[in-house]
Amino acid sequence: MALPGGLADGAVHESLDAHVTAPLETDTAVPPTGRVPHVSRGTSAPLPRPATPRVITVANQKGGVGKTTSTVNLAAALASAGLRVLVLDLDPQGNASTALGIDHTRGVPDVYAALIEGLPLADVVQQTPDLPELLCAPATIDLAGAEIELVPLVARESRLRRAIETYLASRTPEDPAPDYVFIDCPPSLGLLTVNALAAATEVLIPIQCEYYALEGLSQLLTNIELVQSHLNPSLRVGAVLLTMFDGRTRLAAQVADEVRAHFGERVLSTAVPRSVRVSEAPSYGQTVVTYDPSSSGALAYTEAARELARQTVAMEVRP
Repeated sequence: MALPGGLADGAVHESLDAHVTAPLETDTAVPPTGRVPHVSRGTSAPLPRPATPRVITVANQKGGVGKTTSTVNLAAALASAGLRVLVLDLDPQGNASTALGIDHTRGVPDVYAALIEGLPLADVVQQTPDLPELLCAPATIDLAGAEIELVPLVARESRLRRAIETYLASRTPEDPAPDYVFIDCPPSLGLLTVNALAAATEVLIPIQCEYYALEGLSQLLTNIELVQSHLNPSLRVGAVLLTMFDGRTRLAAQVADEVRAHFGERVLSTAVPRSVRVSEAPSYGQTVVTYDPSSSGALAYTEAARELARQTVAMEVRP
């Protein structure tokens, strides 16, 4: 699966210099759709509930592209609409756990215990304080050693998948299975990410609208194909989300065009603009969806979540 050629150097330098003279209000930046999505909270149509849980791995080995931010905010937007959502924090930094207000100090039952020690995922999952329908399996610093500790284990690439399958099968009417399971990956293509890909049915790839957006993406797509061939034939790239769109440069629009040209309809039409509120929210142990629901970042993630949910209908009617 080859990626298209990058932007020509001349075009890149021209784009970097092509700033709008008027100052940009970072919380009103307009995404490539030409508008900041308007979402009327409380009056919007309910989101479709998938027939079976959708397990979505959020992956991109490049750091700083908005993996964790996208994971927690999409999850929060879906949970705000009444869907039940579980976030698995598979990054040793534990940033997703922080953003969801979940305790992830050493000694707290975490994803490491489920992966390495066989602790049932049900004993790891915590409810988030802000949204009753949003659950999280936290990551502690112990997860940093999991890459090495997984090497000698039997079926090392499938341990997360078995843990998730067991968890979903053990749900009851009083504690129902989640509609969505999001897996937040570390910025690498090691065994933790391979476990996440082997456990999922879909991959969501966040891509920032900047010069190096497509760099290294071919390696991720190659790994996805390898997992499809050897571990998880049902895995597919389900969605691509454009993040950090900056309306001051032509470069952002050019990168968005490149991504859309390669991935086609899999690219969500809503892009997430740069937003001060998105950066502030984790310091308060919240997602931007709960921290400032009216900000451009929250509205964009809410609309992107609605697009993601509407994919459910498309997939169920597709032959």
